[in-house]
Amino acid sequence: MKCLVTGGNVKVLGKAVHSLSRIGDELYLEPLEDGLSLRTVNSSRSAYACFLFAPLFFQQYQAAIPGQDLLRCKILMKSFLSVFRSLAMLEKTVEKCCISLNGQSSRLVVQLYCKFGVRKTHNLSFQDCESLQAVCDPASCPHMLRAPARVLGEAVLPFPPTLAEVTLGIGRGHRVILRSYHEEEADSTVKAMVTEVCLGEEDFQQLQAQEGAAITFCLKEFRGLLSFAESANLNLSIHFDAPGRPAIFTIKDSLLDGHFVLATLSETDSYSQDLGSLERQRPVPQLQAHSTPHPDDFTNDDIDSYMIAMETTIGNEGSRVLPSISLSPGPQPPQSPGLRSEEEDDAEPSTVPGTPPPKKFRSLFFGSILAPAGSPQGPSPVLAEDSEGEG
Repeated sequence: MKCLVTGGNVKVLGKAVHSLSRIGDELYLEPLEDGLSLRTVNSSRSAYACFLFAPLFFQQYQAAIPGQDLLRCKILMKSFLSVFRSLAMLEKTVEKCCISLNGQSSRLVVQLYCKFGVRKTHNLSFQDCESLQAVCDPASCPHMLRAPARVLGEAVLPFPPTLAEVTLGIGRGHRVILRSYHEEEADSTVKAMVTEVCLGEEDFQQLQAQEGAAITFCLKEFRGLLSFAESANLNLSIHFDAPGRPAIFTIKDSLLDGHFVLATLSETDSYSQDLGSLERQRPVPQLQAHSTPHPDDFTNDDIDSYMIAMETTIGNEGSRVLPSISLSPGPQPPQSPGLRSEEEDDAEPSTVPGTPPPKKFRSLFFGSILAPAGSPQGPSPVLAEDSEGEG
């Protein structure tokens, strides 16, 4: 096998290798009649990725020497990634790249022809292997989304880099919702911050999905494909089925095809349920003297309304009731903050730890600084006599 990549396609090939390196530790290279295939799979077999570069992608492409069978090999991802480590260097100095596979010497030779006549040669050892292929059919998935990779790339920016999984679902009005997924902790009092991004139907070129459909998958691999598709200015299609079934992410161009297959969580988690059923039947919280926030986003500045809506969102879907934490001790006649009785101040610490403080916290705080009404304004009495040393 021998192929020659020139110009800007060298950087495209390097970006594809960087994207594959986010998934697996081994690279499966297989020359085919319809192009060069680069594939990988992670150690747990829960993520699979493949790029197929068409013969037109190369200035010269020869799958096999006439009279010989097609070769396929497996090499370490780190070894192949070291050749394309610096994408900036590839763009500025490398003019062309030649990749050849010799079965007799068991070496994969990668040569980089740089400016000023510099040539870098990398001899990588490989192992013979079987063809790696994921059994999946995007046409069998009932739900499909297609949007520019730039739109989806901006949608995942608010999520922290340490986030492992993300939930994608279809909400009311065919809005696509991306929400951070966190496993339920043993200590129910500890709640992680939940990030949610909503995209309108107009942001997608094609949207065929039912309201309430939701899946949870790994964000790291998804970002790897997004970075490549966004740099190539390609559209990304997402095909998915019920939770537990693999989700398929595809990009397509005249010179290359790429698809990632990611496993999804099979259990029915509360986040997936919120994306679907809560969008349609979540009741409006009854708050006293507060405006009601929108069921889906928390743009209201009222912190009490925000916390009530959040507790309702992450609560048990079977019972749609307000949280047991009350914001006020009950209906009472209006009182001035400075005239509060000592019994009320003593009863205040009985609030459940970890709950958001109510609005009256400000009144209590300032009331503890201001002097009570009716207190004498004269100087306070001296409680200790002057020392003998002072004149």
